Amino acid sequence: MCYIHATQFQSLTRSHNFKLLYVDYDEGVIGKSVSDAYQDLQGDSFPTLHQVASEKYPQPSDIRDTVCRGEYWGAIYAKSDGSANLTSALESGASTPTSLAYVWNGARYPVFSQSVIYSNLLKLIQTTRSTYYDNNGSAVAATANFSTPATLKAFSDPIRAEQINIKETEEGTRVFYNTISMAMPIVQQFFYMLALNGIGSVFNAFTKLSWQINALLRMSVSILYTLIGALCMTGYIWAYRETWHQTGSHFALTWMILWLLMHINLLFFDITTAFVEIQWMPYIVLTWVILNVATTIAPFEMSPAFFRWGYALPSHEAYQVLMQIWSGGCNNRLYQALPIMFSWWIIGVPTSVFAMYHRCRKAVAQVEISDREAQEKNAAANQTATVIHGSDRKWRGHEDMAQALPVR
Repeated sequence: MCYIHATQFQSLTRSHNFKLLYVDYDEGVIGKSVSDAYQDLQGDSFPTLHQVASEKYPQPSDIRDTVCRGEYWGAIYAKSDGSANLTSALESGASTPTSLAYVWNGARYPVFSQSVIYSNLLKLIQTTRSTYYDNNGSAVAATANFSTPATLKAFSDPIRAEQINIKETEEGTRVFYNTISMAMPIVQQFFYMLALNGIGSVFNAFTKLSWQINALLRMSVSILYTLIGALCMTGYIWAYRETWHQTGSHFALTWMILWLLMHINLLFFDITTAFVEIQWMPYIVLTWVILNVATTIAPFEMSPAFFRWGYALPSHEAYQVLMQIWSGGCNNRLYQALPIMFSWWIIGVPTSVFAMYHRCRKAVAQVEISDREAQEKNAAANQTATVIHGSDRKWRGHEDMAQALPVR
């Protein structure tokens, strides 16, 4: 638990590791107000705002795409002619135009996206409104005609923003996706492996069958079991998704990535239980759970740099793929996640076969030792019986001699 707590130690001071994009299409008073607002908010507890020229992102759709790709956690942009439209509204009494828009992905670490990205974007917009009053309030108040309600409303709410949430993730169960749901694929594989080893020992499968047959049977059963387990996990995620829109193809992809994760964990415990005594396994299971869940419980931007070695663990990469599936292809990390996960799987399969070879040899050796000890005990018992039988015959001979003596 110290390890997990350390990942979030002073995490608020690392909010600046989250990158936000800012593009000013307006190049007027509103665009400048956003920049000034960020200067007031800039610090370790606020995401870093990167202002980029509009030439790099000619269209607002380009901004959405860059957030979708995961290059930035969120973005805000000042719409073209936003300042001019606001001035026109103040003069003519028209409704206040929408001058800002902000983009974020609710499916990317939902809890942290909402608490760090979404909330700080709203804070930036609110501060922009205050900055606008500081810079232009007096000039507008001196020239505007407040006799009309529309003008007064436009002045009281000069900065309006439009939200673009790439994938809304509002269901209550979202808090479990990167926490307990990442622990269950590990724990259930351990208990299944205990049951499988126990059944094999009861029926003497490790001694009666060759290690090749044992390895083939175990691999077949493990694939079938993890497929069923992954299907059940995907099923309860879908059953409680509420209004969260996901398609049938997303269901199938989620099933497959969870199967791969579960099979990797099953191979891990198949190998460790072959070489580690059962009394030490709880420590290995707990350590494996803590290390993996610590990589999914929060984005690495919130953790000290040391913990980024967790990129090498299968649970982190599986969750990266799940976020891509659930957000409709955003935050693409397949180039990183799949090679790491398949490396675990490719190494785990032959190592698991070798572990079965070791397990069978060990079981046969134990049987031979038991048979040898039993034979030695039988031999010792037979020798003792022979000695006792010989002594009994000798005693019976003396008894006969005693009976032959006359009684005086």
